[in-house]
Amino acid sequence: MEQLLLVAIGSFLAAALTVPAGFGLSTILTPLVLLMMGPHEAVAVVAVVHGAHNAGKFAALRDSVDFGAFRRYGIWLVFGAILGAGLQNEVPQKPLLALIGAFLISLPLLSMSEKWTGYRIPEANDSLGGFGSGFMGGLTGHQGALRAMFLTRRLPDKMAYAATASVLALCVDLSRVPVYLLFRYDEISQHLSLTIVLVISALMGVRVGKNWLVSLESEWIHRGVMTGIVLSGIFYISEALA
Repeated sequence: MEQLLLVAIGSFLAAALTVPAGFGLSTILTPLVLLMMGPHEAVAVVAVVHGAHNAGKFAALRDSVDFGAFRRYGIWLVFGAILGAGLQNEVPQKPLLALIGAFLISLPLLSMSEKWTGYRIPEANDSLGGFGSGFMGGLTGHQGALRAMFLTRRLPDKMAYAATASVLALCVDLSRVPVYLLFRYDEISQHLSLTIVLVISALMGVRVGKNWLVSLESEWIHRGVMTGIVLSGIFYISEALA
C-alpha cells in the first residue's frame, strides 16, 4: 500500500510538472514503477499512463497546437516508435537499463554543449529528431527530452510548445502501446489496478499543470526536469550494474 501511494503521488506530481516542460513523465515515473515490477513491464505500464496523460494535455491545450510542426515530426515519430517498441522485447533487462541511463545522462550534456557552442540544429533535421524521439520512446519509454531539443527551437511560445509536444507524444504512445500488448499482454494485465490508479493520478495532475503553464516561467521547469533526468539516469545505471 505504501508503495502504491508513493507511485500515485509521483504520477500526480510528474504529470503536473511535465505539462509546462513538455516532457519528463516517463523519466520521473519509471524509477518508481520499477520498485514494483521488471523493466519491460514498467516501460509498458508507464506507456499507458503516458498516453492517457498526453490525451488529457491535448484535450486541455488543443487550441494551441501548431499543426505545421506536427506534420514535420509526426510521421517519423510513428515509424521510430514502432521500430523501437519491437526491439524493446528483444533487449535483455540489464542492458536496457544501462541504455536508458546512458541516454538520459547524455541528453542534458548535449543540451548544455549547444549553448556553449552556439550550434543550432538545422530545420532539415526535423525528420531525424522525430524518428530518434519515436525510436527511443518505443525502446525505453523516454521520448520527450530528445524531441524537446528540436521542438523548443521551432516553437518559442510556451503554449504552442506544450500543446504540440502533447499531440506528438500521443502519436508515439498510440504506436508503441499496441506493440507492448502484443508481446507482453499477460504481464501487463497483472498490473491493471496499478495502471488505473496511475492514469487517474496523471489526469488530475494535468489540471494543476495547466495552471502552472500559465503562471510559471518554462525555463525553471526545464531546469528541474533536466536535473531529474540526470538523477534518473544514474539510478538506471546503478540498477544495471547491481
